[in-house]
Parts: sequence; structure tokens; C-alpha cells
Amino acid sequence: MVHFGHANSLRQAKALGAYLIVGVHTDEEITKHKGPPVYTEEERYKMVRAIKWVDEVVEGAPYVTTLETLDKYNCDFCVHGDDITMTADGVDTYHLVKEAGRYKEVKRTAGVSTTDLVGRMLLMTRQHFYRGQREYEVGKEGSSTMGQDSAARSPWTGCSQFLPTTQKIIQFSEGKEPKPGDRIVYVAGAFDLFHVGHLDFLEKARAEGDFLIVGLHTDPVVNSYKGKNYPIMNLHERVLSVLACKYVSEVVIGAPYVVSADLMDHFKIDIVCHGNTPIQPDSETGEDAYGIPKKRGCFKFLDSSNQMTTEKIVERIIQHRLEFETRNQKKELKEIAAFEAMKKSQMLNGEA
Repeated sequence: MVHFGHANSLRQAKALGAYLIVGVHTDEEITKHKGPPVYTEEERYKMVRAIKWVDEVVEGAPYVTTLETLDKYNCDFCVHGDDITMTADGVDTYHLVKEAGRYKEVKRTAGVSTTDLVGRMLLMTRQHFYRGQREYEVGKEGSSTMGQDSAARSPWTGCSQFLPTTQKIIQFSEGKEPKPGDRIVYVAGAFDLFHVGHLDFLEKARAEGDFLIVGLHTDPVVNSYKGKNYPIMNLHERVLSVLACKYVSEVVIGAPYVVSADLMDHFKIDIVCHGNTPIQPDSETGEDAYGIPKKRGCFKFLDSSNQMTTEKIVERIIQHRLEFETRNQKKELKEIAAFEAMKKSQMLNGEA
């Protein structure tokens, strides 16, 4: 997948230099070494290119990073998170650049991983949008086959909860105000499991003006019109996912479902856009959520020409449930073995 944890790693990597090149592996390489990918390689190339800190993407990058690869693209060093990535044979994929002193490490984003998100989709859990006293609890219900319960042992993709901070939002935010004369565009929705469908829509929306504001509905509101255990990602996670997109200028956290006159006047919105997803009436009043911008003559439907939806992503996971369960089990076992080996090495070197 491509999620805000990856985006945060890329943000940190960009801060270590002036130009960030990101190598993205093929589906074949990922299947061989990690298990079936959720997004196709073409989707992942597109998603990574749209992350605001990325300057260039190398398609089909080798799974084991070599010095030849760094030299080919004029890279001074390679960056990865502080979790261990290994080949199918249990070899550290960065051992060559580490040995050559051309490797740097950044902090992994605790509380999110592809493993965790796949688990939420397969288990149809609802704990990721608990409210009140239980909102930030770490222990979650679930199945040990997905490594999501309290028995999960991997230090990287086991059970944890993403804890949002204002600092993290600031790090992801542009922090810029619209300039005088800027045409301000507003869109709203769930933007759950941020994918290429969202990306193409936001690119079209940004083309309608100079400053794009995205309103994100709260978890209960999204659940009221999507049902089941949607949203898969809670509001805090969706905020960072959308902020990482280079087309987005600002995010309204917990935007009202009905686009009101007050909201439009407050943000000085010139045009409100919506995609092809059906617009449901407000659950309380029954009014059209876009009634006001329609009356003002500043509402526009946008066709992104992309048929991808969050539901289709979930369908992919469910169709390949056994493959993903096997993937996650193998991944956890490899990570546990690597973690134990790392601890043993540290003890021998007197670091522990």
C-alpha cells in the first residue's frame, strides 16, 4: 500500500537532503519477498509521485539496494525506516549500502502499517474509531492470524494505535495562506484508504483554482453514509493521508456534512466540487449537502475518469484473504527473528 506512514518516512528523508528520489518495487518483487501487494505497481508509482516531498520516482527499483543503483541516479545515500526489511531468504535488503556507509535511518511511524490496515479490512473491526475513554487504547480486539491482537509479537507491525499530535499535523501541513486573488476550491468527503481514485479527483479539483481545501468528515458521519466498519482509517489518519498529497493546500478537520453559507464565507470559497459518488441527503434534516453552493451557482461535478473506490480496495483484500493472512504471518515471523538477532548483536557489542 501507500499510506501516511510511508509519507512520513519520505518527509523525514527529504529533510536529510535537497532532492528526494524514491525507488518503487514491481508487483513481482513484492510478491516474491513480502507477499501480494494491495495496490498495483502502476497505482503505487502514481501515488508516490503525488506525495509532496517526492522529487522523482524510479520505477521497478531492485528489492536489494545496491551501490550501482545509488550511483546510477547520483544519490549520495539511501534512507529507510528503523524497521528491518528482508528478502525472502532473510537477507537485510540494505546490507550493501550499510556496509559502504551510504545509509541513513529515520523513525518509523508507530501505529500504522500495511499489515494493520489489511487486518482492519479483513476483520471488519471497528476499534479504530472508538470514542471517549477508549479512543486511544492500545489493546484491540481481533485475530492473531493477522497479528492485530494483544498477542502480536512483532515490534514493527504488531498491535499498536496511532497517536496523533499537533506537531505531526504541522509537519505535514503546508502552513500557507491563500494569496490575494487566489481562486479557492473546496471539496469534502471521507477520503478513506487514500487511493488513486482520490488522487485523480484532487488533481482535477486543484486545476479548478489556486488553493484547494479538503473537508474531512468525522468518523461517525462517514459511518452514517458508508455503514459497516467504515471508515477503515480514522479521522486523524485520514487527515495526514490527505495532507501528504501535493495538490492539497489545507484540510478542514471534521468538516460539516452540509456545506453551509458560514463555511463558504469563512474560507472565502469560490467553487465547490464533488466527484461521481452519490450525494446522500443530510441524515438529520434531509437537506441537500450541496444546496447552498448550488444556489450560489458555484457548484461543479468533476469526473476523474477513475473508477477506483475504497470499497474496491477492500474487495481486493477479501478476495485474497488467505494470501494476506499467510503474508502477515510470515512477515511477523521474519521480523521477530530479525529483532531477536539485532538484540543479540547489540548485547554482544555492549549496546543493550
